Amino acid sequence: MSITKAAPPGADHHDADAPDGPREQTDAPDGPREQTDAPDGPREQAAAPDGPREQAAASQGWQFNSPLVLVMLLLVLVVAQGPIRRALSAPVMQSWMTVFVAVVCQALPFLVLGVLLSAAIAVFVPPAFFARALPKRPALAVPVAGMAGAVLPGCECASVPVAGALVRRGVTPAAALAFLLSAPAINPIVLTATAVAFPRNPEMVVARFVASLLVACVMGWLWQRLGRADWMRPPARPSHEGLAKGAAFWDSVRHDVMHAGGFLVIGAMAAATLKAVVPATWLHAAAANPVVAILALAVLAVLLSICSEADAFVVSSLTQFSLTARLAFLVVGPMIDLKLFAMQAGTFGRGFALRFAPATFALAILGSVLVGTVLL
Repeated sequence: MSITKAAPPGADHHDADAPDGPREQTDAPDGPREQTDAPDGPREQAAAPDGPREQAAASQGWQFNSPLVLVMLLLVLVVAQGPIRRALSAPVMQSWMTVFVAVVCQALPFLVLGVLLSAAIAVFVPPAFFARALPKRPALAVPVAGMAGAVLPGCECASVPVAGALVRRGVTPAAALAFLLSAPAINPIVLTATAVAFPRNPEMVVARFVASLLVACVMGWLWQRLGRADWMRPPARPSHEGLAKGAAFWDSVRHDVMHAGGFLVIGAMAAATLKAVVPATWLHAAAANPVVAILALAVLAVLLSICSEADAFVVSSLTQFSLTARLAFLVVGPMIDLKLFAMQAGTFGRGFALRFAPATFALAILGSVLVGTVLL
């Protein structure tokens, strides 16, 4: 049995049931039955998505971000408000919340300002500007690129893609890596935040600047002398390239706020926990040994992965530790932590990150100890 198309309104019935001649013209070249059955396929395909749509609609109410989950969470909070109030009124929780809120409120303005400035630099300043501004000789380009971090504010989340853009535009990798390490640690926003976090120790600002710039330049020179081209993968184009300037700017701001803000909250929670929950004898025992104190805060900086605009407020609350140990926290964190390792591996390759990260960590500790011994 063949299926024929319905005759248009007003057409003769005999024309609709015409023999093979008209049908062959309509259904050529594949034959009558194959083409006359073809309209059923799209109708079946059009109907097929109804099942997945119904399933998606049925499961929509169980998504984590659905209003139903939010309402259920609010109901649980209302029902359990008595135990929650009693838990929050405990002295330990009061101390924890005090430290947490203080760290977040102090660091948030600097974090937002740093994110806005770093996004503006990443989007509106062309990478070719850096290539023209740097000296041609790599040995001189390294300290110039390191000092450029003092006038171009940006957090470590922004310094990695900027360094990738520099390498992609022909800047020597040694200079790009010096900028990558120095910019998050010695830019004006970070140094101002450090001065606010350590009002009684202004020498911390100078020590952070000197130690971070020294480590950045030494790492750049080491890469120039010992690094190999096959250790570094050519960086890919950033995701916001090709977008309009305004769209790229806000895309960069949203990305950095989500990442840096999340790590700020985690760092503030960790600092509050160390201050309120961990027994003071443990902290004093770790702080009593200078070597253990420096190593402990250096490892803590790697694990917490706090944005450089906020790390000074976190470590300033750890008053049990010496200024040199806290300087190690401030120097190590903006140069190598968990998120930076992932970003460096994604931009320059895992082989690069596995060589660059341990060397940076060891040199940052050594530089902190040397500068701390002299200035603190």
